[in-house]
Amino acid sequence: MTTYTYGDVSAPPRRRRWGRRLLVVLIVLLVILGGLLAVADRVAASVAERTISDEIAKELVAQDIEASQPEVGIGGFPFLTQVLSGRYESISIRLRDLEGTVAGNGVRLPQLDVDARDVSAPLDAIRSGQGDVVASTVEGTATIAYASIVDLMNQPGLRLSEQDGNLAVTAPLDVLGQRITVSGTAKLTVADNQVRINFENLTSDDLPNVAGAQSAINQYARQISVNMALPELPFQLNVRSVEPLPEGLTVSASAQNVPLNQW
Repeated sequence: MTTYTYGDVSAPPRRRRWGRRLLVVLIVLLVILGGLLAVADRVAASVAERTISDEIAKELVAQDIEASQPEVGIGGFPFLTQVLSGRYESISIRLRDLEGTVAGNGVRLPQLDVDARDVSAPLDAIRSGQGDVVASTVEGTATIAYASIVDLMNQPGLRLSEQDGNLAVTAPLDVLGQRITVSGTAKLTVADNQVRINFENLTSDDLPNVAGAQSAINQYARQISVNMALPELPFQLNVRSVEPLPEGLTVSASAQNVPLNQW
């Protein structure tokens, strides 16, 4: 007669179930720890962003430039490893409602976006407040409101806008005792941190059919063509190009090897 023993058969499955439970617990703990580290990383980044924002605001006041509180974002993850290594992937800065003075006239920039890349900021320099914090490249994009440009031209009734990628103008003009509306586009060039706005080929559907009418329009075109100096931009930014957009003239600027804490 054969005798069967059942007690030993069920033992291995119980051990396997306990092993699975332990693995699940470890995974849950790792997920929680990872979440806590991620939160701590973002909190540290937020503190750093606020500190940078406050420092930029102080520099703007020192340069007599008015603007809303700078919005700062530090790119790359995790942030804390960048702190330890002393190198940051990118730092973005946005200034809104920025206004500076050029030759006694106020020039308003509704928005200035700055992107600093490959930033070297050794931990000792940050702790001591001494030493250079240097960005390999800095790119900036500013928008100049059309209203500010019109104010600089001092031509009543003149209107500027974007039309098919060009800077377009319409303006009232008195020609030989007759009020007409002239329109046309401008050629835009950049040199020495100035934007040259040169109006060419202004025309009018109401042009009188008399001698000298077109000459009067050509003279007006030369009169409203201007060299527009820009307010001094932060971070040693130099203007490279300009483009008309619906909200205003967008100016692109750049610089290399810029000490961010000495501008």
